[in-house]
Amino acid sequence: MRRTLASLASRATHALTTTHTMPPKRMGASASPKKGAAAPAAKRVKAEKPADAAPAPHNPPAAPGKRQKAAAPVKAEAAPCLPGPYPRPACVSPDCAPLPVRAPCGRLRFADLDPALAKAFRPRMTPEQVVRAGSFGGIYFNPVGGKPGIHGRHVAIDVAEFPAAWFAGLDVDAYAGRRYNTQKNKFRVKAGQDQAFWEEKGWMRRDLDPRGWFHWYCRFYLGRRTLDGEDERQISRWAGVAGAKGRWRRALANKAAARKVPADRAHEASPVISQTLLHWADKVTDKDVEEALRRAG
Repeated sequence: MRRTLASLASRATHALTTTHTMPPKRMGASASPKKGAAAPAAKRVKAEKPADAAPAPHNPPAAPGKRQKAAAPVKAEAAPCLPGPYPRPACVSPDCAPLPVRAPCGRLRFADLDPALAKAFRPRMTPEQVVRAGSFGGIYFNPVGGKPGIHGRHVAIDVAEFPAAWFAGLDVDAYAGRRYNTQKNKFRVKAGQDQAFWEEKGWMRRDLDPRGWFHWYCRFYLGRRTLDGEDERQISRWAGVAGAKGRWRRALANKAAARKVPADRAHEASPVISQTLLHWADKVTDKDVEEALRRAG
């Protein structure tokens, strides 16, 4: 009897001294795996460097005293495209695509897209780069920023939905101001129409991305995909503006060529078009200007 009690006491003492709750690993941090811990999640892309840093999902710690099995594939709930309690319409895929990578040419590549779409959609800038450059008069992420639309003043957009790193160190009025301020734009000019104009044209979807194309792009960049053709529609819009034969990309290249200025001074030829292309996550390159010179003969 004494031997049994002593044995039980010894086991209890051992459990109290060895059992603990593992603190959750900070998302994106790397550490050597310990016995009983989840295996680290596999990298999304091996061959190319991610275009933008983003915290990676992690697996929860093992229950006290239990050995955890090998890490399971990342679920959609933990993916960056489905943050917090934000609503997800039925037209949104439950799966989350990987972040894009930066190709050697400097453009972003979305590896999950159909080859034709992937070839058509190659923006140069990430959402964070667009925000930090100075865009949309500083009002884009304010639900009541700028002039009201035809459906009322409030627009369903929340800056808290997106990575805090995109806005770190910026003044609030650089991205969530109340009044449109041209001084917050990179090229100090007004570019684009107001909320009411786009709503009247029927190009905004109140049930999905009510602020418009860039609202869609922020979510698409983070991995959200739609099931009803909205991604294809928005990619087509981008291609018409900033694609290889995009209207404003070609127009700016032609103006820079006519003025004989390189791509990094194209804003001297047209600050408004330069600001417009920035809002569509793109800009002209020296190659664009050279091609414009060849077309001009």
